[in-house]
Amino acid sequence: MRLDRHATVNQHEATTQSRRAFLQTISVSSAALAFAAAGISAEKPIQGFEQTPEHPDASKNWTPVSDRKLRVGIVGYGVCKFGAAFGFQDHPNVEVLAVSDLIQDRCAELAKICRCTKTYPSLEDLVKDDRLEAVFVATDAPSHAKHCIEVLKHGKHVASAVPAVFGSLEDAEQLFQAVKSSGRTYMMFETSCYHDDLYTMRQIYNKGGFGKVVYAEGEYYHFMPEPIPSFKDWRVGLPPQWYPTHSNAYYIGVTGGSFTEVCCQAMPAIIPHLLPANNHYRNPFGTEIALFQTNEGGTARMAVSWDTPGASGEMGRIRGQKGSFYGKFEGLEEIAPIKRPPLPPGVSAGGHGGSHGYLMNEFVTAILQNRLPIVDIASALNMTVAGIVAHQSALKDGELLKIPQFRL
Repeated sequence: MRLDRHATVNQHEATTQSRRAFLQTISVSSAALAFAAAGISAEKPIQGFEQTPEHPDASKNWTPVSDRKLRVGIVGYGVCKFGAAFGFQDHPNVEVLAVSDLIQDRCAELAKICRCTKTYPSLEDLVKDDRLEAVFVATDAPSHAKHCIEVLKHGKHVASAVPAVFGSLEDAEQLFQAVKSSGRTYMMFETSCYHDDLYTMRQIYNKGGFGKVVYAEGEYYHFMPEPIPSFKDWRVGLPPQWYPTHSNAYYIGVTGGSFTEVCCQAMPAIIPHLLPANNHYRNPFGTEIALFQTNEGGTARMAVSWDTPGASGEMGRIRGQKGSFYGKFEGLEEIAPIKRPPLPPGVSAGGHGGSHGYLMNEFVTAILQNRLPIVDIASALNMTVAGIVAHQSALKDGELLKIPQFRL
């Protein structure tokens, strides 16, 4: 199956990049300009890609689970450069054998960074490489589901960037069935799940420290006065709740549960590029706030916003019958301090709260140990589909809607 894709960046993306670069240029400080004159880029990174300081003991007590190398292919090296951002090329149990991007120059750069000599012009070509055991899909969000299904059809394990599917309940069901029938590992790289706070909450929940969760909050605020360049402008005017996993993880990523019903309220966008006349989704909203019922009988409020300046990023809180986590755990039981597991030597924690390296290591380790990863297909779809239905609710003035459930 060859998808209808173009091998050149469209003109709007190039124009958007130029405009964004200009705005950044006129706003940088004189000190930053001095660095730029010295040949050091002063461009502010895309939100979430700020590098987390490396902890000197990040690899302490790391023990390999296998002595073999997983043969991996990587697809996608767009504006976020996700193909290389998670560090597959640095894992001692991984050999990156092939890479692909539709843009030739990007493909060559990805190959260089991954220390790989074999390149392919498309995902459809790469998945035919019989040497590969697993593929990381870092392509445009609207293609994640069909690309993952294509990888699975060729008998390979697959991981993808978020979200698992893009605005389509039908795609969700098709992906779910493809994973179940394949017998292969699927993982969605939801960055919130390996933030220090959420990882700690998950362990506390598994130890019984929260009891049943009464109330959860998750927030993903990403102020976009100018659109982030994207393939076929998929980011321009994107319905906020179609990109819900960074916030929804603050319940589903903690408990492994799901949302069963949703009432979503929304505010019309005010930033020009977000207005419905300027996006092909005809989406009117810049902010969507969803109120969910959980499968435990509790409540969760999950916010996604593109047009509210101020504190930004992925964040959340939990209140349970036996304990709560608002920056720290306070509860009826004593819970020993919890840290994220050690990273393999040479693997960087990376961006998005220092989650990149941990997500990649979880995927690799799950395959080598023949187990489900933390963000398996059920969790990935429960995080994603809840947002799709939330947007439907917002379009219906907050009508209470049922949410499809996914269970393995």
